[in-house]
Amino acid sequence: MNPESVPPRHTEGASRVLVVEDEPALAKVVANYLAREGFQVRIALDGPSAVAAAHEFEPSLVVLDLMLPGFDGMEVCRRIRSFSDAYILMLSARGDESDKVMGLAAGADDYVVKPFGPRELVARVKALLRRPRASSLMPEPLQTPPGLDIDVLARTVLIDGSLVDLTPTEFELLAALAARPDTALSRSDIIAAVWGSSWYGDQHIVDVHIRALRRKLGDDASDPRFIRTVRSVGYALRAS
Repeated sequence: MNPESVPPRHTEGASRVLVVEDEPALAKVVANYLAREGFQVRIALDGPSAVAAAHEFEPSLVVLDLMLPGFDGMEVCRRIRSFSDAYILMLSARGDESDKVMGLAAGADDYVVKPFGPRELVARVKALLRRPRASSLMPEPLQTPPGLDIDVLARTVLIDGSLVDLTPTEFELLAALAARPDTALSRSDIIAAVWGSSWYGDQHIVDVHIRALRRKLGDDASDPRFIRTVRSVGYALRAS
């Protein structure tokens, strides 16, 4: 099914948002709310057209439903991540923790559980697009433990010399921890550094991203090489 464009109220300098949702009525409602806020919006109703639209439209952010015809949102997310660093806000009809972990591991930056209010979704979109980039916040060079190398400008991470494929959010989370090594950062501290002070939502999104990040770093939470859990506080990156 061909993607559909929704004309924004204001176009100059507007961020592009791709809405991927197989329920046309809901997709249109979300798209219209975003367009009224000045975003350039395109709609896709299935997996293949979503990936094609992401190639052509080059969105700044993708609102992505988990359940789609053609192939599901997880596969769409993985395919978009292979060529784009657009923020991905995943929609799920279930609030199950495993769905959140899988979505974030596939490359999503945030998630919203259905049912949701369109105004809430627009607020989450705006919050993601206002997020500070790690490269503008972090000093050079970062102090990291042996075996871990972070290049903020190139946005690359090496473990024992091997490149690790991180999502934009995972990279920014790791860089935020590395900016203050051996310092226990609360979930609020991490959210402010990665998502921005205007972000609102479940703070346990930090835990889900930490879990995905540890898996990619080969880090064991019970005997951490890099990221340690600070009980009743949050997380810290070992400096040595």
